[in-house]
Amino acid sequence: MTTLHVVSSSPFSDDRLSSCLRLLGSGDGLLLCGDATYASQPGTLHAESLSALGDGIALFAMEEDIQARGLQPASGLQQIDYPGFVALAIRFDKVNSWL
Repeated sequence: MTTLHVVSSSPFSDDRLSSCLRLLGSGDGLLLCGDATYASQPGTLHAESLSALGDGIALFAMEEDIQARGLQPASGLQQIDYPGFVALAIRFDKVNSWL
């Protein structure tokens, strides 16, 4: 069963992203939104952790949140809009929000 994991908190303020990364399984997806998009900045430990996940994990970020923070995300991260978020929620068997 595949899961879309949604993380919105900054990786610099708590360990939710790190906890999420440990639980990702093959075929799962990770969507960064809100302040979690800071994890996508190239050259950070968080971006390195994301790129080390491999091809079995799909990585997404909310385009609006990337733009609002003026970020240039690392490669391998697909930016999506709100209709894309809805499509992801349908594509995966479960959605887990890391609140």
